[in-house]
Order: sequence, then C-alpha cells, then structure tokens
Amino acid sequence: MNEEELEKRQHTMSDGVIIKRLLKYALPFKKDFVITFLFMLLTVGFSLLEPYIIGKSVDTLDSDNIDLHVLFSYLVVFLVIIILGAAFNYLQTIILQITGQKIIYNIRKEVFTHLEYQDIGYLNSVPTGSFVTRVTNDTNTLNEMYTSVIVSVFKNLLMIVGILLAMFLLNWKITLLVLIVVPFIIVASFVFRIFSRRQYRKTRAHLSKVNAFLAEHLAGMKIIQVFNQEEDKLEEFDEKNTLLKKAYFKQILIFGVYRPTMYLMYMVSTLIILYFGGVGVLEGTFTIGLLIAFQNYIGRFFEPIQQLAEQFNILQSAFASSERIFGILDSKPTVNDLEDSIELENIKGEIEFKNVWFKYINDEWVLKDVSFKVEAKESIAFVGATGAGKTTILALLTRNYDIQKGTIYLDGIDITKIKKSSLRKFVGQMLQDVFMFSGTIKSNIKLRNDNITDEEMVDACKYVNADKFIEKLPNRYEEEVRERGNNFSSGQRQLLSFARTIVHDPKIMILDEATSNIDTETEQLIQESLTKMMSIGTMLIVAHRLSTIQHVDRIIVLSKGEIIEQGTHQELLKQKGHYHNLYELQYKERD
Repeated sequence: MNEEELEKRQHTMSDGVIIKRLLKYALPFKKDFVITFLFMLLTVGFSLLEPYIIGKSVDTLDSDNIDLHVLFSYLVVFLVIIILGAAFNYLQTIILQITGQKIIYNIRKEVFTHLEYQDIGYLNSVPTGSFVTRVTNDTNTLNEMYTSVIVSVFKNLLMIVGILLAMFLLNWKITLLVLIVVPFIIVASFVFRIFSRRQYRKTRAHLSKVNAFLAEHLAGMKIIQVFNQEEDKLEEFDEKNTLLKKAYFKQILIFGVYRPTMYLMYMVSTLIILYFGGVGVLEGTFTIGLLIAFQNYIGRFFEPIQQLAEQFNILQSAFASSERIFGILDSKPTVNDLEDSIELENIKGEIEFKNVWFKYINDEWVLKDVSFKVEAKESIAFVGATGAGKTTILALLTRNYDIQKGTIYLDGIDITKIKKSSLRKFVGQMLQDVFMFSGTIKSNIKLRNDNITDEEMVDACKYVNADKFIEKLPNRYEEEVRERGNNFSSGQRQLLSFARTIVHDPKIMILDEATSNIDTETEQLIQESLTKMMSIGTMLIVAHRLSTIQHVDRIIVLSKGEIIEQGTHQELLKQKGHYHNLYELQYKERD
C-alpha cells in the first residue's frame, strides 16, 4: 500500500464511526469527564443567572422607590455568582487539559507501537515524513479536540437550551420571533460542515507531503549539495509549500464566510428584540430590566453558537486527522504469528529452504523453487548479480516477508509456526547501511538491554576489533553518537554493528554486503572478525567482493531467482561456470 492508497482508504470513514472510535480512548477517563461535566453544569447554571440578576438590578433602579438594600443584595449575589462560576470553570479546564494529555499520550503510544510491529514492506511504501506527521501533528490536533471540543460542545448546547428556556419563561412571544433565524443557522452550519471537512482533508494531505519532502531531503542534503541541486530542490519544495499555503487560505476563507453569517443572524435577532421589546416598554407590558436581560440572553445565545462554529472547525480538523491516524491503525501486518505459534528456548542453527517461491508484487517472482540446506554452524555465502534474490533470502529467514509457496525450516521447524520475536532473537544482522541511534556507543551496542554487562560489551568490542578505535576516543564507550552515527566512518560503524550483534549472542548471523564500502585497513580488521565469528554459529553472507568469502564452507550462486551453482570457492572455480566468470572479472578489475 502506498501513501495515495492510504489516503483513499481513510476518506471512507463516516463521522459516526470516527466519533465512536475517538470516544473509546476517552472511556478509561470517564470519571474525570463526569467530574468535568458536573463542574460544567454548575458553570452554565451560574452563567444563566447573570442576565436575570442584571435585569432585576436595573428594574430596582427604575422603580420610584429605590431600595439600596435590595440593590446591594443583587450586587452581592451577582459577585458570588461570578466568583463561583470562574472557580468551577478553572477546575473544569485544569481537569480537562490533564485528561486530554493522558488520552493523546495513549494514542501516540498506540500508533508508534503499531508501526513497530508493521511489515517492512508497508513501512517502505509510505514516506517517513508522513508517519511523523500522523504521530505528531495529527495527534496534537486530536488533543485540541479532547480538551476544547468534547466537553465544550456539551456546555454550549446546554447554554443554548438553558438560554432558550429562560427566554421562554420571561416572554414566549418574543422568543418565538427570535427563533425565526434558527433554520438559517442550521442550513449555514450544514453547508459549512461539508466544505470545511473536505478542505481539512486536503490541508492535512498537503502538510503530510511537505513533511515527507523535508524528512527525505534533509537526510539527503549531502547529495543535493554535491550535485548542486539546491535551486531545483528549492523549486520542488516551493511547489509543495505553495499548495499547502493555498489549502490553508481556502480553509480560512470557508470559516471567514461562516462566522460573518452567524454575526448577521445575531444582529437580526437583536433588531427583533429591540423593536418588539421597545414597543412592549412603551406599552407598559415590558420593563427596561427585562429588555436588558433579553438583550443579554440573546448575546449569550449567539456566543455559544459562535463557539460551536469554532469548535466545529476544530472538530473537522480533528476528524481529518483521525481518519489519517485510524488509516495507520487499520493497516494490519500481513506477517503474523499463528495462534499456536511456539516459543524457542534455544536453537542449533540448522536452516533449510524447500521449494521456496516468493514475489513482492504480482507475477514477478523474485525466488523460483529455491531449495538448499545449511547445517548448524556452517558458513554460507550467496553471490550473484543485483536482483538475483540474495538479500531476499535473508529477509525471508527473519520473516520480514512471508513466502507464497514452499517451506522454510529452522532446526526442522516451519518458521511460520515460531513466534516472530522468538525467531528473531536468535538472529544477528549486520547490514551494509549500518543504522546508529542518537546516544552513546554504549547505548548503541547494548540497545538499552540491562542484562548485558559492561564487561560483556567490552569483550564483544575486543572480539571484533572495535576496541582499537573506541579506546582512542576521548569518552571511549560513552562517546556521543550523533544522528545516524555520522560522526563515525562507515568502517567504524560496521565494527560497532559487529559488536552489537555479538554481544546479543546470536545463533545465526547475517551479513548483507557488510564489507562493500570499507577501506582496506578496516576491511582487514573486519576479515579477522569474520573469521572469529564463523565459529560462533551459522553464518549467512551476501557479498559482491568474492575475495571476502573464499574461506566459507559453501558458496551458493543465484541468477534470476534460481540456484545455478553450489560448492566451495575452489570447486566453483574448477567448474568454469558463472562463479568463475565473476571471479575472473573482479580479478581483472583489481589489476
């Protein structure tokens, strides 16, 4: 699945499904929401009393006999209402913000955990920047929804209902006249919802593309500078950035039309009250205090409507982000453990591929009926042209992918019947492109495994000759490792990866082009390390440099996904076949 397919799948979710899934994350914190809701009810209740108290105070002043004690009592009550309303509103906000952060913490954790256990093929099909956008930007949008929308929507709806009820009790005739504008409000909100949701989807998609572009090109900035591509890449970025800017402008325009529409409805309602209320005052059926209270109520009636518009804006953004997050969570791994899969306590390291067929995409077989057996502690090298299937064999052994036909055995057990975690803990991989995490040499070798002692770490480094450069560093094993280990040479990173593999005590070791980009001096150190490591367990090697695999127990030659030759280095040279031609070609290149 690529990014476009992922986006297409996300847009099929209905609002009801999204709301139901979002509420699931709030359920563990229902007590906090209940407390917040109770505080909210008190806040709304106090807020509804304020216009009534103001109206009563005005009527006291408007009477012929002004009673200062009554007026003072109203003012005291009004002050108490304001203080209590503010206090409950503060408590409601604090609890809600803390609860929202807890919910978002859980969502971020779930998304990252889900990505950790996803298939390699899926992770490679979507740009890293898109995943980063979903884990950071999209979850932050959800945080705003949980803290600003969910409870506030209920609060505003209660305010609207409460204000209408209060207005009906004060004067039902004028209230009915005010309600003339409600159908227009509903229609405007419905139209706004359609256009806003559509635009938010486009905005989030463009933001994801910008982040993906940044992640890719910042990582490859060295290549951009070497080939003087700064101007071209700036143009590419400007195109994506411009599309994002235009998407935001359209989003602002949509909301910019909706809000003035609501304000227009407010002004129409105000004119209705002022006219009919004024007539009532002149006729003696309406008091000035009642008119002021009504005006106050109508202002407060449209205030939650305006807030609902803003919250609806946030809600549309949150729904768009939710679709993107759920799009990831709904992408299930294709390589899964069986219900009765077993946990291995130990292995010998015997491997067998039996009539294995595999393809990444339809009708393009990468491996065709491949069969071979590797004895425990035997060293095997795979050679062949690019695309012959060498690296694929190693990826299938660790179940990064599942085969379509045939069987792969480990110690006579079908690997699909073994738990992935159990299978992989016995396999150590040393790849051409060594990945180093930000931290220290120590944290990169131990991978934060507290069961590995410092002595074991040092012994592993000595075993693979990594100690020769580590001991010369100012901080030795506490030396800082910057992003991707770019403060170390490729040879040093490779030696560290050897140490990392050895210290985790693997029974099977995989070397995929581990010596292809290394200087001669470092290669000699690595060759010494490889010779030692061959005695530890089963070793599978992919190498283009045939000089590095002359001493392995057996060499398997692949061509177009099929095994065409097998034997030792000397046996294959005597056959004068494909391997002999490859060796002669490399020998001439060295000359």
